[in-house]
Amino acid sequence: MKNHQDNAGAIIPTTVSRQETLGDRIRQVADRLNQETQIQIKATSRILGAAAQIAQNHDRLIDEVVDMVEEDLAQQKDFNQNSYTVDRLKREFKSLNEAKSHFDIKANSWANLADKLNQSKSANADSKQTKRSSKKTDTPLVNSAIGERLDKIEAEMQSLRTDLAMALEAIGRLEEQLK
Repeated sequence: MKNHQDNAGAIIPTTVSRQETLGDRIRQVADRLNQETQIQIKATSRILGAAAQIAQNHDRLIDEVVDMVEEDLAQQKDFNQNSYTVDRLKREFKSLNEAKSHFDIKANSWANLADKLNQSKSANADSKQTKRSSKKTDTPLVNSAIGERLDKIEAEMQSLRTDLAMALEAIGRLEEQLK
């Protein structure tokens, strides 16, 4: 570097043009590689963050399905445990007339009484389930509510699969660039 003076007497540094040396070129390449590595690290970090989010969403969806199935199984179990059978009615009541008067149901046999009690119970359980599901999904039918929830879950799962495939493809491209 050479210095020269301007008209006011100030010293101004001037650069001498010199040919780029091999060391300078190596430093530039190293800097460029460092910058590219930093960009790739940031991209990989974002991809891994997205993959983690996809995994969390997947787990949440699985938990929702498990909860739905457990609710249905619990309701089915409750219904089966509380079903009336001829033997159960005969054990609880001394006579058919006593049982009929207790439940205030007209029946001409133990089997007929058990059927009417179970039908009544089934209708009550269905109406409770319909009320519960209509609060959640605004649909009156239990099966359609469950179907809608499963369809939404399936659509979200498909979206997650697509996102994951794109993330894996991007990671693969980054790996190829690093080689």
